[in-house]
Amino acid sequence: MRINNLVKAILFMSISLLLMSTSCEKDPEPDPIHEPTPYSFVIPKGFPTNFIIPEDNPMTVEGIKLGRYLYYDDRMSGKADEGMPMSCSSCHKQEFAFENGVGKGTGTTGEQTDNVMLPHINLLWNPGAYLWNGSVASIEEDVVGTVYAHNEFASTPEKVVAAISAVDMYPPLFEAAFGTPQITMDRIAKAISQFIRTQISFNSKFDQKQRGEYQYSDAEERGLVLFQTEEGADCFHCHGSVGNPLFTTHLFYNNAKDDNFEGENDRYSVTGNVIDKGAYKATTLRNIELTGPYMHDGRFTTLDQVIDFYSEGLVYSEYAHPLMEKLRPPYGIGAELNPGEKADLKAFLLTLTDYDFIDENNELSNPFK
Repeated sequence: MRINNLVKAILFMSISLLLMSTSCEKDPEPDPIHEPTPYSFVIPKGFPTNFIIPEDNPMTVEGIKLGRYLYYDDRMSGKADEGMPMSCSSCHKQEFAFENGVGKGTGTTGEQTDNVMLPHINLLWNPGAYLWNGSVASIEEDVVGTVYAHNEFASTPEKVVAAISAVDMYPPLFEAAFGTPQITMDRIAKAISQFIRTQISFNSKFDQKQRGEYQYSDAEERGLVLFQTEEGADCFHCHGSVGNPLFTTHLFYNNAKDDNFEGENDRYSVTGNVIDKGAYKATTLRNIELTGPYMHDGRFTTLDQVIDFYSEGLVYSEYAHPLMEKLRPPYGIGAELNPGEKADLKAFLLTLTDYDFIDENNELSNPFK
C-alpha cells in the first residue's frame, strides 16, 4: 500500500518532534550519596536511657567526626585572620573536663566571660535550659550564641561560614555528614552539638564501684554516707547520688550564697518568678575536682572552700531554697561538719574524677594534634 505525501509528512514531523523532545530532556539525577551512618550509643551501666537528641539533629558517625574538628578549630571565631583565633576548646579544655580551669574566660576582644558554665559532661541527658540561668534552650542555640556574644567570639555567622569554607578539608566532611558540601551556620552548630553529646564521663572510681570493679576506702565510704543522707552533708537532693549517677538534677536553686540579688543574672532574670531570685543551675559533680573555680561567679577556688561553705557559711534570705533547711532557725548555718567529716566528704567527691575522660589520646581529644 502506498503512503501518500500527507501521511509521510505527518510521520516525519512526529519522529522529529520525538527526537527533539528526547534530546532536550535533562540529564538524569545522580544517584543519591550514601546516608550518614547512624551513631549508636552504648549507655553506661546505671545511666538513664531517656537521653536527649533533637529530632532535627540525629547523631551520626560523620556528623560527630565533623563536629570534633570544628570544636577544636581556632578558625571557628571567624576572626583568625584578624589575629583573634578562638574555638570551643579555648574555654572548654579536655584536661579540665571541658571546663577552662580558671573560671572566667577571655573572648576574642579581651572581654571576660562569666564563670564558664556547665562543663561539657554528660549533656546528652540535659533536658534543656543551658547556662547558669537556663536562658538557652539547646546546645545548638548555645553554639550560635557563642558566635554573637560580645565577650566570646564577638563575630557573625557570615564570618564563621566564610572562614570554615576556605579550608579545603571541610566541604567533603560536610558532604559526608549532611549530604552536600554546603557549609552553613546551622550545620556547623549541629555538628558541634553532636560531638558535645558524645562527651560522656562514666569511668570514675564511683562508676567502677557500681560495676563491682573497685572497693571504696573507709574514708570514701563514710563520705558517700555523708553525701546522701539528710543527717550528714545532705548533698544528694540537688546533686543525686547512687540512684542518680548524673550527679545533678538539672534544676535551679538558691543555695544561700547571698542575701542581696539586685542585678543578678539569675534564674529570676529569665522567668520573672520571685522564687527564682538568686537561683542558679546545679552543675554536675562529676569531675568536680577538675572544674573549679566553683559557683556561678567562681568565688571559691578549692573544694575545701566549697565544703566549708556548705558546712558553716550559708547566708539566710527569704529566697533560699527550702532544701537548704539546715540554714533555717533553729538549725544553724549549714551542715556543721567536723574536720574528719569534711575530709571524708572530699574523699568521696574525688571518686567522681574520670581520668579516662580527660585522656588526650581518646576519641574526645584534639584531632589536629
